[in-house]
Amino acid sequence: MSSLRRDALEYHKLGGKPGKISILPTKPLDTQRDLALAYSPGVAEPVLEISKAPEKAFEYTSRGNLVAVVSNGTAILGLGNHGGLASKPVMEGKGVLFKKFADIDVFDIELDSEDPDEIINVVRVMAPTFGGINLEDIKAPECFYIEETLKGMLDIPVFHDDQHGTAIISSAIVGKDIGEIRVAISGAGASAISCANMAVLLGVKRENIRMADSRGVIYAGRTEGMNKYKENFAAETDDRTLADAVRGADVFYGLSVADILTPEMVKTMAPDPLIFAMANPDPEIKYELAKEARPDAIVATGRSDYPNQINNVLGFPFIFRGALDVQASAINDEMKKAATMALAALAKEDVPDSVLRAYGVESLKFGREYIIPKPLDPRVLLWEAPAVAGAAMETGVARQQVDLDAYREELAIRQGKGQQVRYFIMNQAKAVQSRQRLVFAEGEESKIIRAAAQVQAEGIGLPILIGNEDVICQKITDLGLDCDLEIVDPYHFARLDPYAEKYHELRQRKGVPMREARKSLLIDRNVFGAMMVKMGDADAFVSGLTYEYPEVIRPALQIHHTTDSAGRVTGVYIMIVGDKVYLFTDATVIIDPSAEDLVEIACLSADFAVRLGLEPRVAMLSFSNFGSTPHAQSEKVRRAVEMIKAKRPDLAVDGEMQADTAVVPEIVEQRYPFSKVKDANVLVFPSLEAANIAYKLLDRLGNAQRIGPILLGMGAPVHVLQTGDEVRDIVNIAAVAVMDAGSR
Repeated sequence: MSSLRRDALEYHKLGGKPGKISILPTKPLDTQRDLALAYSPGVAEPVLEISKAPEKAFEYTSRGNLVAVVSNGTAILGLGNHGGLASKPVMEGKGVLFKKFADIDVFDIELDSEDPDEIINVVRVMAPTFGGINLEDIKAPECFYIEETLKGMLDIPVFHDDQHGTAIISSAIVGKDIGEIRVAISGAGASAISCANMAVLLGVKRENIRMADSRGVIYAGRTEGMNKYKENFAAETDDRTLADAVRGADVFYGLSVADILTPEMVKTMAPDPLIFAMANPDPEIKYELAKEARPDAIVATGRSDYPNQINNVLGFPFIFRGALDVQASAINDEMKKAATMALAALAKEDVPDSVLRAYGVESLKFGREYIIPKPLDPRVLLWEAPAVAGAAMETGVARQQVDLDAYREELAIRQGKGQQVRYFIMNQAKAVQSRQRLVFAEGEESKIIRAAAQVQAEGIGLPILIGNEDVICQKITDLGLDCDLEIVDPYHFARLDPYAEKYHELRQRKGVPMREARKSLLIDRNVFGAMMVKMGDADAFVSGLTYEYPEVIRPALQIHHTTDSAGRVTGVYIMIVGDKVYLFTDATVIIDPSAEDLVEIACLSADFAVRLGLEPRVAMLSFSNFGSTPHAQSEKVRRAVEMIKAKRPDLAVDGEMQADTAVVPEIVEQRYPFSKVKDANVLVFPSLEAANIAYKLLDRLGNAQRIGPILLGMGAPVHVLQTGDEVRDIVNIAAVAVMDAGSR
């Protein structure tokens, strides 16, 4: 079994969860009141509203963000006809791409039928469930008939991605005088015919297109292997072979089979040819061979390991996003053309650093090796979906009118910076080479048990619960969890004596005799959990859901001390506000920091920002702007800035400055252009009081998302929860703890 095959099969059953998708509720279901609103009797109200006004379904149900991905598996990814059931992994994959790139929910629907009329009827009767229909991997010519018929029946978008997706992406990069170019197409299936239609829509003359199937060029009068869709491209020509069609062509579209285009054919093409060899996994001509034959060629393939990947993921998620958001009744040619033009325009824009980092390159600039945006470019959503929505409104198929500028802002928020940060932390935790053992002090708490089960199921770490085994097992049963969690009960712990001896050794000069050491381990789970890390039976420790902050951090510091010889620890909160991420510090540990404390706080926080993938811009906050209000407190901050610059000249840091100066670039640009920091993302407060007040007000009144507190500078991976944290918050801190443990 090849490595790829083995890894792919393992991936599809990873974590004991078959497949790639699941369904999660979007509303709270925690109380009896929630249940009454979600189902009987409350659900009757939206039922009655939708019955009176069907368009209300977009407001009260998931219809407006739900797409059906429908296939019968007759043309699976170039693999051929393997039936509906075998197509399910592909359709699930399509679903996760919809969600990942455009936040669109998907039900994948695999049909056990090759009868086009039966497929049409099934889709027709289930259409009220969905805001759009994506037909996928259905062979030609049936796919054309199915799509055309459904478009005439339904008042929601119907889109066959195998036809239009490739056409839209490939057409985006035709750069010659489109009214004069000659196009040769290898293939006459769904994608090929749709590419030809899109080329005509964009301005290519139909008589300048030569299409070849397995029997050769499609010419006027040919009878073998023809259908009405091929007839549209039957040319008045003496060309009979693909080699004939390619000779003198400006553009080659390959939507057929590997290696059918030879270097000799490529040499006969017009100057500066465009070669789109899109057969997968192996193109019609290898990239290297095409470039060797014609160094002046622009070559694109469907592969990610060569420049200019033609990837349908640049199309369908964003086309449906724009269509759904204006409640379009169809996806028409103008909308597809708008998507094409948006991609072509975006390719000419400066590429942000985040995209360069994602692809591990120093630069990307529009040219022969970069003629189309990268699939992971987050700007595609912000360019393509509004273009599609605008075209839908202009052509009268939109039920909902939107302000496109405001819509772009909504899309930026939809990308979910907070969720991106969470994914980053989760992925960092999962990427730790050996799975880290994570001990929870409050193992009998339901939230902790649920979080531990999630940590285990998602492969974040190996959770250990401290508590009474009978109590915990009963709660696992009561919660209906299917998990096998490790439980440690201090009263039945085989290694209690060595633990007590070690703890006594650590604390004997602090007035803790052996008897008290043993007692502390039995009654104080914060002591026991911290000692598990000390004794090597766990890698990280989390506590605080039911304890006050000092009750957790005090024994942790007594056992593990700090990484700083001066004994400094700082607490950081990740605060996500819209599409921006800030670090607030110190909000939890040092009540009245000295200038020296502020230096350490700033350095620790900046280094943590780097670990989060952020470029730290550190603002040292005060009530004064660069000496505007002389006072002992502002002077303390100013001295700290000078010390940091001397200690860490690599950091972008400045101050003292007021909070609004730190986060509003216009203030700095207009009033303090000398500042080294504009639009700060690491905010170092002058006192715990100020930081604590700021993050709590922002959390409660500013609709910000919070992750933390995260302890920096501890001698071991110990992290503290807050009273009232939800399961998601606990999982976040658990992932931070695992990430911390893995980096030591």
